[in-house]
Amino acid sequence: MRGPGILLTIIKLFTVKHLLTLTAAFLIASSVFAFSSISRDQRNAANVYIPVGTTGKQISLLDLSTINVKNFENLTGRHLGFLDRIGFKIAQKKLRKSISPDGTINSKKLNKFLYNGDHSTGFHLGGFALGFFVGLIGVLIAYLINDDYKRNRVKWAWIGFGVYVVLVVALLVVLLNHTGMYTY
Repeated sequence: MRGPGILLTIIKLFTVKHLLTLTAAFLIASSVFAFSSISRDQRNAANVYIPVGTTGKQISLLDLSTINVKNFENLTGRHLGFLDRIGFKIAQKKLRKSISPDGTINSKKLNKFLYNGDHSTGFHLGGFALGFFVGLIGVLIAYLINDDYKRNRVKWAWIGFGVYVVLVVALLVVLLNHTGMYTY
């Protein structure tokens, strides 16, 4: 009767060792493949200039958030109607809310619009899926979509198509080797 009890104890210890090893591996993998977002430098609204009207003059976002309608009309060389003045005031209020008291832009949408970064880095799931699931037609679709992420999407569409080709070739080699048609 003593033999099975020792065997169960050994099995439990073996299972606990595997469980601890699996937990340690999971913790290491989760820390190695952790995601961290890199915050962009916030821009100062006084240093961001946008063109106004057809005269070619520019105004900073900070000045645009505080300028009155009459000065804006003089700057643009255009008279604003009643509805245009209301629209200008509403847009100006939104702009003021997106600028913090120290002058930095705190709106994610506005920062993204003003950020002139390179969108050709990082993994693009849509591009990879186009190449992997749709094939060459998916790569062509990736070329046809025009936005800030086009270069990255096209790159990952080609990578997805390449992974698909490698998997198909590997599967064919395994199947041909298994059936005995392909021998060394």
